[in-house]
Amino acid sequence: MKLAVLKETRASETRVAAVPETVKKLIGLGLDVTVEKGAGAGASFSDQAYKDAGAKVVDTAEKAAKNAEIILKVQRPDEDELKLFASGAKLIGILSPYADEKAVKAYAKAGVDAFAMEFMPRITRAQSMDVLSSQSNLSGYKAVIDAAAEFGRAMPMMMTAAGTIAPAKVFIMGAGVAGLQAIATAKRLGAVVSATDVRYAAKEQVESLGGTFVVVDEEAMKDAETEGGYAKEMSDDFKKRQAEFVAAHIAKQDIVITTALIPGRPAPELVSDGMVRAMKPGSIVIDLAVEQGGNVAPSKEGEIVDVDGVKVVGHSNVPGRLAADASSLYAKNILNFLSAFVDAETGKIAFDWEDEIIKGVLLTRDGKIVHPALVKQPAPEVVETVDETEE
Repeated sequence: MKLAVLKETRASETRVAAVPETVKKLIGLGLDVTVEKGAGAGASFSDQAYKDAGAKVVDTAEKAAKNAEIILKVQRPDEDELKLFASGAKLIGILSPYADEKAVKAYAKAGVDAFAMEFMPRITRAQSMDVLSSQSNLSGYKAVIDAAAEFGRAMPMMMTAAGTIAPAKVFIMGAGVAGLQAIATAKRLGAVVSATDVRYAAKEQVESLGGTFVVVDEEAMKDAETEGGYAKEMSDDFKKRQAEFVAAHIAKQDIVITTALIPGRPAPELVSDGMVRAMKPGSIVIDLAVEQGGNVAPSKEGEIVDVDGVKVVGHSNVPGRLAADASSLYAKNILNFLSAFVDAETGKIAFDWEDEIIKGVLLTRDGKIVHPALVKQPAPEVVETVDETEE
């Protein structure tokens, strides 16, 4: 079974879908691995390293994809790449189907079975395959490092003969994987860290990392939490009070990092233009959701915007700014995914179409769009009914 690793073609993408370490293990699974020349260059993995791992390195994507039964990518392929894939090929990558519905239709039309790794179910069996967690973890770390690089002051408290430097105040909005890593990183750098989240259950996690959980009304949040730990819709009064509280808190911060994302929908706006303008000149705002519309009103993807002396940073592809580590983790996610479906008798990869993992990530199969979230449901028939009860 031939597996192809293609070079990424999209702007700012430095990652690669397989690294020499995982190539060795993929070959150990019985796969013939072909790598497009220069595929790992952005992440500092040389062609020779892939050859030493046992892969065949070819000059073009066309040669790599020819007759390949499995094709590994980081981001979704463009139209020209898709034309190179054989019907029945298994495409595995971070395919962002909500952002490009036409691409999903194109996979089906080409007869390609497409697997979106970011749709991986959050179940115990799939933890080692969870690309959102592996990449978000790095994003949270890098956000703090980027903020420290842009910040014109030191992060920790420093006591010198010339005087004392106060520690930076860092506020993290969202305590998911990225947010928790940002909290931990900022604490390690010596900052005073606070954080907020819509889930009251996040309070314990924030405090375990040394951060302060800030919310306008803890009792209201407790009452709004279900037995399963999910947040109920908050009242308009709570939302108003929380927004005013957060606005006042942001004005006192040196660095704000926002991390809120909603699958399939634009990122929610958490920080208004007015909140940014209320911060001190020299402050930094990092918007990790900028590629999905942004949590910060003035942020722009791929740019650093100056708002009255406050820098609003909107870097694209933040995990790709740590290309070697991001590639290694992503490649291991894919290796773990493929390893779970090796047939014990034949030694070949055989996907179980009824497995909940496969059902979770599979977008297209046999020329059809099959993922429940993407299949257009027909409008229900309107049937007239007659009340036959007699008075």
